[in-house]
Amino acid sequence: MFILPTLGFLLVLSCCCCSNALIELSEQYLNDIKLDQAADQSDYNYDHQGDDWDGLCQTGNRQSPIVLNTYDTVPGKVPRLRFFNYDSYLQTPLVLMNNGHTANLVIPPTRDGQRPIVTGGLLPGVFEAQSLHFHWGSENSSGTEHIILNLRDSAQVEAHIVHKNIRYRTVAEASMHPDGLAVLAVLIRSARSPMASTNNLVKIFNRLPRIVRYGTNVTITGQLTAANLMGDVITGQYFTYNGSLTTPDCAEAVTWVVFPQIVNIYYRIVEKLYNLRDSRSKPLINNYRSIQDTNGRPVYYRNF
Repeated sequence: MFILPTLGFLLVLSCCCCSNALIELSEQYLNDIKLDQAADQSDYNYDHQGDDWDGLCQTGNRQSPIVLNTYDTVPGKVPRLRFFNYDSYLQTPLVLMNNGHTANLVIPPTRDGQRPIVTGGLLPGVFEAQSLHFHWGSENSSGTEHIILNLRDSAQVEAHIVHKNIRYRTVAEASMHPDGLAVLAVLIRSARSPMASTNNLVKIFNRLPRIVRYGTNVTITGQLTAANLMGDVITGQYFTYNGSLTTPDCAEAVTWVVFPQIVNIYYRIVEKLYNLRDSRSKPLINNYRSIQDTNGRPVYYRNF
């Protein structure tokens, strides 16, 4: 067990397949975790799906999420995304945390010290991966944030891989600039067949029972890449548009990339999300923001 004092609570790390072992995390990764916590100190909840959030969440005109429709996109060729270090193994262990709003995992550098990077497409720069988190519904409701019209109700979970522009030092700084952040969104279906869970995201979901309570965290060991954290989704097909964070302060600093291919995970594994608790000890369910107006924004679609 490893204990680190952090901003809101003690970071107590437990490791699978080890007993009374010292969990060694790099100084850089520990600092990344602290910065991630500092960027998520807002006191908010999902009781009204974000409709009661104030500030820019109410007044902005480039808010997210939105409805996506292949027949209502800007015609023209959209370049392919280019990924670097996404297939390289990440430093381990990784830390998965219940921060009261979601299950959040800070993405460390690769084993050779490089950051997973994405560029190309319509991204306004080079972006390095920072964290992974999820939005979900409940046993009786879907929980994706973006809605793709011909796939409505086909997915129950939306995973977000948050990236920051390398021009900026931190996510907090990047969120103050319109070119600051890029978020890759992956839709996850709660599949009925146990054979559906063949992707490495299952390694994350299987650790969820260890972070039921707010402020708890657990380590994940083994071989994982940033591509694995995306469910190894096909990246050649995607929607992209300019929008905002879907959590307060709803900063309009995000270039969104939403993949329409759905990743399947066995429903018994997905249901582990529904057992998490928020900072009020209430069930952490339906943690998605309601759909926002497009307000005439262009949406682009790349179809291989």
